[in-house]
Amino acid sequence: MRTDRVVIPRPFGGLSAFLWTEFLVQIHEELAMATSMIVQGVLLVFVWVLNPSLIGVALLGAVVFSMFTMGQRVLNEAAYVRIDHKASDLYLASPLTPEAYFLGMSAGVLLVYLPPVVAVAVLAELVVHLTVGVALLLLGVSVAVWISAASIGYVLSTQFRDNRAIWAYSSLFFNVFGVLPPVFYPIGLFPSELRPIVLLMPPSAAAALLQRAIGSATLPAWEVALAAIGLAVEALALFLLAVVWARRTVRSN
Repeated sequence: MRTDRVVIPRPFGGLSAFLWTEFLVQIHEELAMATSMIVQGVLLVFVWVLNPSLIGVALLGAVVFSMFTMGQRVLNEAAYVRIDHKASDLYLASPLTPEAYFLGMSAGVLLVYLPPVVAVAVLAELVVHLTVGVALLLLGVSVAVWISAASIGYVLSTQFRDNRAIWAYSSLFFNVFGVLPPVFYPIGLFPSELRPIVLLMPPSAAAALLQRAIGSATLPAWEVALAAIGLAVEALALFLLAVVWARRTVRSN
């Protein structure tokens, strides 16, 4: 008597294949690639003109901000594929798992837009002269900020039904959380009573840790712990939320 076996997809199945697919799609977005660093460039010019002594802080902030805006690109891409191309159901009907769809898309976007971020990081090294420890810290907080932002972007992408509404809201959200807090300028210039709030925001938490590491900011031990633990916990929690959300939205469709 013949029985059919139930094949249970392995977690993150199809990740590498979809990552490569998304990379090939993104690599042909020449205009988006060329304009990906405009905001960072403008802010760096302002800092250079107004207070050149803060250019090192601003360069490190530009790296953090760039990793954060990857979430906006994930939001736009995920919503575009789902709403305009209506291809998400086609992808997810294959052996590709929902969590691999989310992470593969996020990593594909990251790989395409990473080179200019690396260039800014190299420029920061030339200006600030990063030690090995600070360079490793920059890498660690950048990864945490990217995971947080990509997870937020993917979850938010499922809330839109019309692409016309996405651009304004996504730009507003990511720029408010990435520009207004102390990312491009020292956290010491931010009101002290509001510092605990910004230290719980991934981009400003990462920037504060970097500013302390290079001696541009003085933070008490509890603020360092708040920024470091908050950033790590938020990155992990948001990533798990995105994985669960990806699986849930597939089941609900």
